[in-house]
Amino acid sequence: MDQELIQLLVNGVAVGSILALSAVGLTLTYGILRLANFAHGDFMTLGAFLTLMVNGFGINIWLSVAIGAILTIGVALLTEKLIWLPMRDRRASPTTLIIISIGLALFLRNGIILIWGADNQKYNLPVLSAIDVFGIRISQSRLIVVLLALVVILGLHFLLQNTKIGKAMRAVADNVDLARVSGINVERIVIWTWVLAAGLTAVGGGMYGLITAVRPNMGWFLILPMFASVILGGIGNPYGAIAGAFVIGMTQELSTYLMPSEYKLGVALVLMVLVLLIRPQGLFRGTM
Repeated sequence: MDQELIQLLVNGVAVGSILALSAVGLTLTYGILRLANFAHGDFMTLGAFLTLMVNGFGINIWLSVAIGAILTIGVALLTEKLIWLPMRDRRASPTTLIIISIGLALFLRNGIILIWGADNQKYNLPVLSAIDVFGIRISQSRLIVVLLALVVILGLHFLLQNTKIGKAMRAVADNVDLARVSGINVERIVIWTWVLAAGLTAVGGGMYGLITAVRPNMGWFLILPMFASVILGGIGNPYGAIAGAFVIGMTQELSTYLMPSEYKLGVALVLMVLVLLIRPQGLFRGTM
């Protein structure tokens, strides 16, 4: 295989790892809350900028990512209290929820620009030399991103399959009314959903800042690949979202071998449309 193709494939795995974390959060909010959250990408951006802020105090980057994720979870829980809970109580329509999420996305993005400015920024990190593997240059940050994403994904799998919270989340995703009748505290599961969704996407944002610049619009440009990953894998299926994210990430990067990089988002859109036309339910069954 062409060395350049292998290099692009390696880059695609790193991008897919980050997309996987964010796409899982997006599919959880839809599968459990029935919310197509267009502000999800901007929560990713918020996680990256909060990581940048904490790292600016001289704190270790990994601890900064963790603190940034915790702060992002706090903002997500605040929006749940002020916006989403009142909307659920009023039984707002899906269209209304989508419009509100777009408004929230604009609010978050412009708030980030107001606080941190519109310029690209980078973490305060030492420059690390790339690792040479049979002529393929792999930056240490990309390697760490992939390994950390795999650890987080395995932790998510354990939570969903082996804990009471995970099993309750799956029950609510299948049938919220039946889950409530069976004694599951649905509102508690909603809180846990926001904790997981916001935490995962904030970690994804923090790690994305390791391989590229931290930009106020980074999450907005990634929201389409996130939705494409969710649709490709099956809406509401976290494992499908992970698989879809790796497919989207690698396909986008490999596409630059044949066409300019400006068309990467178009590749994600084409894949999403093809899946909707050929297999609307996605590659996997769309439940947890």
